[in-house]
Formats: sequence, C-alpha cells, structure tokens
Amino acid sequence: MINLNDIMETINMISEENLDIRTITMGISLLDCCDSDPEKACEKIYNKITRLAGNLVKTGEDIEKEFGIPIINKRISVTPISMILASSGGDPLMYAKTLQRAADATGVNFIGGFSALVHKGFSAGDEALIRSIPKVLSETTNICSSVNIGSTKAGINMDAVKLMGEIVRETAKITKDRECIGCAKLVVFCNAVEDNPFMAGAFHGVGEPDCVIHVGVSGPGVVQAALKKCPNGDLGELAEIIKRTAFKITRMGQLVGSEASKRLGVPFGIVDLSLAPTPAVGDSVAHILEEMGLETCGTHGTTAALAMLNDAVKKGGVMASSYVGGLSGAFIPVTEDAGMIAAARSGDLKLEKLEAMTAVCSVGLDMIAIPGETPAEVISAIIADEAAIGMVNSKTTAVRVIPAIGKTKGEELDFGGLLGSGPIMDVNLTKSPKKFIDRAGRIPAPLQSLKN
Repeated sequence: MINLNDIMETINMISEENLDIRTITMGISLLDCCDSDPEKACEKIYNKITRLAGNLVKTGEDIEKEFGIPIINKRISVTPISMILASSGGDPLMYAKTLQRAADATGVNFIGGFSALVHKGFSAGDEALIRSIPKVLSETTNICSSVNIGSTKAGINMDAVKLMGEIVRETAKITKDRECIGCAKLVVFCNAVEDNPFMAGAFHGVGEPDCVIHVGVSGPGVVQAALKKCPNGDLGELAEIIKRTAFKITRMGQLVGSEASKRLGVPFGIVDLSLAPTPAVGDSVAHILEEMGLETCGTHGTTAALAMLNDAVKKGGVMASSYVGGLSGAFIPVTEDAGMIAAARSGDLKLEKLEAMTAVCSVGLDMIAIPGETPAEVISAIIADEAAIGMVNSKTTAVRVIPAIGKTKGEELDFGGLLGSGPIMDVNLTKSPKKFIDRAGRIPAPLQSLKN
C-alpha cells in the first residue's frame, strides 16, 4: 500500500535531489532490412525506425507529464550497422545519414548502433565501417558509434586496438573546430552488453527481440542526500542506506519502462540502474564518495569507496526489478560529473587513479580530455590496458577519451549540456608503447574464460 511519506519522499527526490529517468531507449532490430540494393536497405531502415519509434518522444513526454517524473532523453539503439553493411554493401556513410534522417524525423536525442563487434577478428563490413567513423561523426549530429574489441571469452583483438587508436585521433582532428566533439560520441568496449540503454555505447544486440524498450535511471544526488542523513554511521550502515535508495530509484524506472512498453505496444526489456552523473550541482558520483568520508575524489581509498557504492547499488536494484540489465552500477565520466571535474582541475584525480577505479565500477575511462599531442599508439595502449581489466575481471570496460587537438594539459574543453566540460588531463608520454602495439595479433583469452 502506498503511503503519504513515500509519495512526499519521491516528490522531494525529483524536485530537490535531481532524481530522473536518464533515458528511455527503444532497441530496434534492422536484420530484416538487409537488401542486395544498399539504397533499398537504407529506405527499409528509415521506414522501420520511423514506424516503430514515431511516437517514442511523445510517449515519453506524456508519461513525464502524467507521473511528474523527468525523462531527460529519448533514444534509439539499432543492430550494429556493420552487420547490415556486410549483407547489403554500399557506403557506410549512406547508412549513417539514413540514421540521421530517422533521428530528425523521430526527434530523439541520439541513435546508437553505428557499431562493429570485432573482439575475435574482422568480418565483412567491420573494417569499412570502422574506417568511416571519423567522417560519419563529423557529418552527423545525433549518431553514436561503438566498437567492441575484446571479451573474456575471445581475448583482445590487438589489430582492432591499434586501428581504434588511429580512429579516435582522426575523429578528434576532423571535429577539432567543435571541441573534438566526435570523440564524445565514440566508445571502445571490452565485453560490450547487448541491452545497454546509455549512449554512446548503445546498440541492439542480435539476441534481443525485434523491438524493445529499455530504461536507464539515475540519481547520484538522491544517494548523496540519503548519506548526508547518516554523518556518523559505519560503512555497513552506509551500504544499507545506498541499497534502500537504489531500490526506490529502480522501482521508479520499472514503472516508467512498463508504462512506456504498454503504450508503445512493444516488450519491456531491462532497467539499467546505473548512477549516471551530470555537470549539475548535486548530481555527482564523486560527491557521493566524498560524503562517504573521502576528503576528495581521487585520494587513497577512492577505489574501495567506489567498489562499495557499486555493489550496494546492484544489490538494491535487483530487489526492485526482475529485469535489471545493461551496465547497472556507477558511472565515472569525468567531464559529466561536477565533483570529478573539480578533482581533475585540482590535480587530485589522475588518469592512473581513474584506471584503478574502472576495475570496480560500471564501465571505464569515460569522457576524459587528453592532450592533443597524444599519439595514436598511446591511445591504443590506453584502450588495451582498459580492455585487459575487463577481460580478466569478466566485466564491461570501455574507453571514451577526447584528444584535444591543439591544446595541452591544464586547458579546457567545453561540450555543453550533459556532456559537460573539464580540464585536459595529463598523460604519460615519456616512454612509448609503440613496439607493443605494432606487434598486433590477439591477446589470448584468460584461463577464467573456460567455464564449460
């Protein structure tokens, strides 16, 4: 039975503590859009997306008004385009521009799925798509791209790692006049998941239904506010508070997802209960860690505090929904988190500490501006290090770094909106990993991949 206290608490979470639904994302399979004529394939893609997602934005807005719950983004994820390209042929840019037309027609914030899965090697369509990424992200505004270069079962495709270092740098150069924004829409994964509703890494996996609704919740400010009420509790008490708060946040996501599913006439997929921060004051994962007792995010103890936060969020969320999925934990995107921006500016949060933190959080090195002089082989080595953490620990890791072309350590990039702004962080360029990266080949899967 709903009581008045629960209602008032939820209202306060929304009005005072930045609680929101970060995204409702419609996943759409494009496998039935393949055609021997690439122009016909593109037309089928456009027609299917606009038919299924034509009312997505309006439905989200209607639910927002009726329930009083902010829904910040309405998005679409599609089958990795490299698969369609392999079957239908043609120019990858033609498919990207078709997706952009569909984004314009439906009014969504982003379409994710200009993607390739190359963790064990390249197949038809993969390399052509990857090499087109810089031009695609330069000539579109609402398209996001991702490439999966490793997995616990397959190991790490170092040919793809080397290539992606070059692609990230080229994407930064070609969008230099827009704060290198292309790289903010490009993520390199190890152990990518098929039902991620968050951008830039969302794509619609081949094991998913023809069409599905996923929900990504958020609420760092709510967790921080709850911890403020327990200034002297021990860590066990804090974990319990985080679990109870995550439960409430996830229930709201389950409600919105079920309602959107019903109104749109498509199956409900999952709730991704990740704590996704924004640059707004009071909506920071870093500030949660500081509320737990750290003087600043980045000091010793940060990794332990983040591990506890991530674990408690998962434990609370899985009790609130039978369908928790996606990434589900805590995100640490530097330019999108007010507390991390401050810690990076002060020099307390460094790239090496962030890498350690990725071993225990939801994703990886996310939204980090690096010096424009950083060579492609160093970017590749950063990707390889992060992929190794994911591969060995059987978790999703990712890299979304932005080489700030023409700028150096201490200067700033400003993307605006949810992507935020932040300082260019120092990267160790004194010694080179070039020979290691140039060896290429494949890093074999670890022993723990042998589960059968």
